[in-house]
Amino acid sequence: MTKVIVGMSGGVDSAVAAYLLKKAGYEVEGLFMRNWDSLVNNDINGNPNLNEVICPQEQDYNDAKEACKILNIPLHRIDFIKEYWDFVFKYFLAELEKGRTPNPDLLCNRFIKFDLFKKEAKRLGADFMATGHYAQVKNNKLYRGIDQNKDQSYFLAMIKKEQLKDVLFPVGNLKKEKVREIARSINLNVAKKKDSTGICFIGERNYQEFIKNYLKPNPGKIVNVSNMKEIGIHNGLMNYTIGQRRNVGISGFNERHYVCGKDVKNNILYVAFGDSEYLYSDECLIEDVNFISDERPLKCLAKFRYRGEDVEVSLKYIDSKHIKVYYPKRTKSVTPGQACVLYLDDECLGCGIIKEVYKKGEKLFYL
Repeated sequence: MTKVIVGMSGGVDSAVAAYLLKKAGYEVEGLFMRNWDSLVNNDINGNPNLNEVICPQEQDYNDAKEACKILNIPLHRIDFIKEYWDFVFKYFLAELEKGRTPNPDLLCNRFIKFDLFKKEAKRLGADFMATGHYAQVKNNKLYRGIDQNKDQSYFLAMIKKEQLKDVLFPVGNLKKEKVREIARSINLNVAKKKDSTGICFIGERNYQEFIKNYLKPNPGKIVNVSNMKEIGIHNGLMNYTIGQRRNVGISGFNERHYVCGKDVKNNILYVAFGDSEYLYSDECLIEDVNFISDERPLKCLAKFRYRGEDVEVSLKYIDSKHIKVYYPKRTKSVTPGQACVLYLDDECLGCGIIKEVYKKGEKLFYL
């Protein structure tokens, strides 16, 4: 019998994935991956974070254990705490210090889930590994999931082509509503569990409170980009992202405002008022380019953030790791540090990390 190890996250998607595989006749076992421990990952002073709430992963593990019990499959557990710190969290902090907005989920998939986790699955005798991602693999190519509202190919765009081998995405051809329906029909404990949001190791905690455990707060000026006048004090550039409208930290202004840029060298946060003109750009430079596909198109679609719309782009290949991306129709909030994920229709080609952003040929100085 063909054996599949399913990455059990404690959520409904992975639990239904395990059920579908078992129903299809596979020998199914679960594997829960633990990546974070506040008592191990010390704060900025080298002390365990005893003031943090219990890590949500412990509740997720309990949910995964109960789901596996209902499905009558064994559940294994493995810790990648040190590896996650070395390969994902250090990068996350380094990017924040550069004033960029990183997405650690892409690195987690490349270095942890589809590398170390997969190796552990193979060690346990798996012919295949499976996850609850809303994505599809066809002929060793990565495609979007059927449910466009839940598609997670964006987060898989940094994995290597060879990492797709022996990988199954059982819910990739289903809508979320159908997954919930299946979970209810077999009385899964996680049938009504909310989807996880935000960054995995932060969970439901306050982002700024969490980050200051690891990066020393560095207050600086908030400047109105239209007249270069100081209008407030920020509490550290790592706490803000381009386009942010809430909790910017200025008072006495009734007009709508948003974060439009950062000057890391001078520790300045730029804010704009009124319309969103300062957020628009028409080209960017991406670095650390990773292709899953053999395709190298001159024109394709790009997604500049997970919930962003598809944007028609033209590509200029600088070298193996850098591409200039042009989008003459302009788009909003293209942010250094985020991934620019490339698509040909529904095939995910890969991605690069946004390094520089331009408008009408000029690099945006406030980025």
